[in-house]
Amino acid sequence: MSNLVRLLRRSHRFCVNHLLYPLVLSSLLAVAIFAGRVYLSHSSAYRFLVWNLFLAWIPYGCSLLIALLHERFPRRWWLLLLPSALWLLFLPNAPYIVTDLWHLDWVGERKPIPLWYDITMLASFAWTGLFLAVASLNAMQNVVRDYCGRVIGWLFAFGAIGACGFGIYLGRFLNWNSWDMFLRPRSVIADIVARLAHPVQNPGAFGFTFLFAAFVLVCYLTFASVEHRQRERVDNLE
Repeated sequence: MSNLVRLLRRSHRFCVNHLLYPLVLSSLLAVAIFAGRVYLSHSSAYRFLVWNLFLAWIPYGCSLLIALLHERFPRRWWLLLLPSALWLLFLPNAPYIVTDLWHLDWVGERKPIPLWYDITMLASFAWTGLFLAVASLNAMQNVVRDYCGRVIGWLFAFGAIGACGFGIYLGRFLNWNSWDMFLRPRSVIADIVARLAHPVQNPGAFGFTFLFAAFVLVCYLTFASVEHRQRERVDNLE
């Protein structure tokens, strides 16, 4: 019985440290608002939001697996390679939901739903996706920091945020999905190389990437500063 209690406490602490409870609550709120919209409008026009939210949970789930493996097998770093690759591949899906805000102009799909309801629904999904991205990136940065130090950890975070911004561009404007790297890797790589090799001819790609990466970076730095202050308070109490 004592072993079970110890396991439950450890699991609870792991969930708290990785923000699982508020993320679940935020996701349930977003889905509940969507369900209310379906009931009131008799239309599932915004059902893609639920799918996008599911995709946003994939990188977070990968980060939980990586953190758990790192905690239990700290010397077996090779166990982290595959889930880390999947994490990076699916990471843009989380903050991507923020771009779904432009579907507010679906006037024909709104009746009889008021504008304020759709604003709340889209904002709930966007916030949850961004929250999932920040939480998973923080978990990954902590793992990298444990292996390579604080400086490399921050360089990793900056690089992941930049790649995330470009990934959102590929999804929103070129309609590529994360799984296309498995289904049509040559086409995806060709589009990436074409834009990286000709930055002058693709100012929109780099402008969008920089702007969205900056947005995610500011959100992440805000979260990291709050977490740092909270950690200092815990250390002072101890």
